Amino acid sequence: MAYSKITGLGFYVPENVVTNQDLIQYMDTSDEWIRERTGIQQRRYFTYGKDTNASMATAASRMAIDRAGLQTDDIELIVFATITPDYFFPGSGFLMQRELGLEGIGVIDIRNQCSGFVYALSIADQFIKTGMYKTVLVVGSEIQSTWINKSTAGRGVAVIFGDGAGAAVLQATKDSEHRILTTHLHADGRYAEDLYVKDPGSSRPSRSATKEMVDEGGFDVVMNGNAVFKHATVRFAEVINEALKANGYNADDISLLVPHQANIRISDYVRQQLKLPPEKVINNIERFGNTTAASIPIALTEAWEQGRIQSGDLICLAAFGSGFTWASALIKW
Repeated sequence: MAYSKITGLGFYVPENVVTNQDLIQYMDTSDEWIRERTGIQQRRYFTYGKDTNASMATAASRMAIDRAGLQTDDIELIVFATITPDYFFPGSGFLMQRELGLEGIGVIDIRNQCSGFVYALSIADQFIKTGMYKTVLVVGSEIQSTWINKSTAGRGVAVIFGDGAGAAVLQATKDSEHRILTTHLHADGRYAEDLYVKDPGSSRPSRSATKEMVDEGGFDVVMNGNAVFKHATVRFAEVINEALKANGYNADDISLLVPHQANIRISDYVRQQLKLPPEKVINNIERFGNTTAASIPIALTEAWEQGRIQSGDLICLAAFGSGFTWASALIKW
């Protein structure tokens, strides 16, 4: 049976650093207020005319492909996760495919919000296990700074999000030990409106209502913060323990937990629930904010670059996001 392993990682963040102090010009906030509620000190915003969702994804992908010791044309399939595509359609995965010069190979675009990268990883893993593909590129990329409401009314959301992209190359292996062990995917649409952006949606009277949608706040992020926090803290621990149980491990067997970078309070709460020491959890939200589908591959790449991931380590990826959706992956490196 074929298995899949991650052989290359890469990420890209825009050069434009936006600190908490910078946000004061847009809204009534403070560095202390933001740090206390999120743990974020700065984030990156894209540069118009230089960065696009697809170009950031391309840069991250080229790094991952190079680190895997491959050529671009070795890629057989792209699985691309984003909620902020460059166009309403087609998805940015197709634009990235064009930039990479990979015309003709399959592209799968998915929208699973903050769990997007883990969902994409699972899809790639299944294709490799079936033998259909041997080399798959998995990407998460977001430009969120353009649609957040940078005003006092929107500060509860605006201070959280940043831009960036991350990528991983998955390759087939016969090594039953060093591989992606299992992935676990869940969702509950009953809570869709607790974290969502209503527009642009197709189920509207007509396109002439676009200005009205903007005026009524249809393009703003709506978030029930208390509900998100409550569900996230439960589901994170739940899906991590599900992965551990499925493979006969306990929480103290984890070498490194790579959570979606949603909020430092959520990350710390989950760490304490699992009784993990701080050094077993990677957090970079203080520098990049919440980059949604890009947050796990960015954090995973940084952990690898810092030498925090070694052969034989047990790595757990976990995410929770809008949908609600939550997912985990357990990897023996």
